[in-house]
Amino acid sequence: MTDRDDISSGDSYDVAILGGGSGGYVAAIRGGQLGLKVALVERDKLGGTCLNRGCIPTKSFLETAGLLARVRRGLDYGVAVENATLDYPRLLKRTDQIVAQLIRGIEFLLQKQKVTLIRGDGRLTAASTIAVRTADGQERTIRAANVIVATGSFPKEIPGMPYDGKRIINSDHALRLADVPRSVIIIGAGAVGVEFASIFKDFGAEVTIVEMLPALVPLEDRDISTELTKAYNRRGIKSITGAKAGNVQVSEDGVSVDVSAEGKQETLRAEVLLVAVGRGTNVKGIGLEALNVAMDRAFIKVDKQQRTNVPGIYAVGDVIGGFQLAHKAMVEGVVAVETIAGEHVEPVEPNRVPRATYSRPEIASVGLTEQEARDQGFAVRVGKFPFQANARALINGEAEGFAKVVSDDKSGEILGVHLIGPHVTEMIAEPTLAKLLESTPYEIGLSIHAHPTLSEAVGEASLDVDGRAIHIYKPPAGERGK
Repeated sequence: MTDRDDISSGDSYDVAILGGGSGGYVAAIRGGQLGLKVALVERDKLGGTCLNRGCIPTKSFLETAGLLARVRRGLDYGVAVENATLDYPRLLKRTDQIVAQLIRGIEFLLQKQKVTLIRGDGRLTAASTIAVRTADGQERTIRAANVIVATGSFPKEIPGMPYDGKRIINSDHALRLADVPRSVIIIGAGAVGVEFASIFKDFGAEVTIVEMLPALVPLEDRDISTELTKAYNRRGIKSITGAKAGNVQVSEDGVSVDVSAEGKQETLRAEVLLVAVGRGTNVKGIGLEALNVAMDRAFIKVDKQQRTNVPGIYAVGDVIGGFQLAHKAMVEGVVAVETIAGEHVEPVEPNRVPRATYSRPEIASVGLTEQEARDQGFAVRVGKFPFQANARALINGEAEGFAKVVSDDKSGEILGVHLIGPHVTEMIAEPTLAKLLESTPYEIGLSIHAHPTLSEAVGEASLDVDGRAIHIYKPPAGERGK
């Protein structure tokens, strides 16, 4: 990697990538592997939101939160631990060390693939030209036969709830608070909202989640939402769904918000209001309008090879919509650069993208929910297996949740797999591979799962689709309800 702020006018590349986040840096590395001359333009730190302000720091917090909760239950395991407390400054330091190490790793890989890193704000001035304003205010021009837009996203703001970074915060602010608040109201119960609810609760805060839609994690399978709600109720996390929030008032010592649900209104008060209602795209001010790049609302429109309507311009990651997930952006970056290199590519199929939420309990899924499958006209068969019947989950002392397999009764195809429970974000790899290989539940059940492992739950749920699960009892159809 050449880190250059002295780029001479007219430098030419096979590929120039605008944005060094998950999609951008992966595209750059793969381009280098394919022998392309690659430039990567990044105005901030490599790794983008995921590495610096999202996935990685958040999971560091969640790891500490989960460990703290487990240590406090030490007597359940026969281990006496007294006065276990959170060392918040040390957590922040450890998180920063992890992030720094991963950034160094990316820099090393870019260097080995001879990628030119250009630090500054980039803007398309033509389909093959990027103007870069460097940190010292100078502007340089680079030219490329192909451009990949990978500029990412930012936390959305709700009207009437402007961020001040202290009382009204977003997920970026939540990772850099000076201290852990004693109480938190969270607006939004998607992955970000429920993850921070889990973190703050384990850190000792009173937590209330407010969600406009009828359930927590509303995009997940209904059974997952129900199970998470039960788990959060047991933990003392209050949730209000089907709710509207407004009239936010900020004072020196906290914030209040009026919430109405089911015809009732109440005023919630807390030290901090965290707004977690999704992310907007970084598409303004980068030259797309002048080049007439086609948009779908705030998202760049692309085909299955990540090509926009403008020849030579590609887009990947959060800016194209769909699942705004780092691993999806990474694969899209590979698809884009391999298309440029003339390689055979396997397009990204939404139904094969795994989703992972690192709350406690964890959630992971791939494919259609049961309701989505029914709405699309499938004759559905479902298999389910609880972690309460899994030996490893009981040994771990974390037996909440279940594995659920949704399949097509006619073809036997796996339509979706939905997991909630311990370490399921690791377990989703098997169902994701099964989706790629177009496997059936029977084939997953036929695959031998080591014992005792959590993964056995996926095997048993797959067997349960055909009523063949071993470690749960279901009465014959004629006896049910008697």
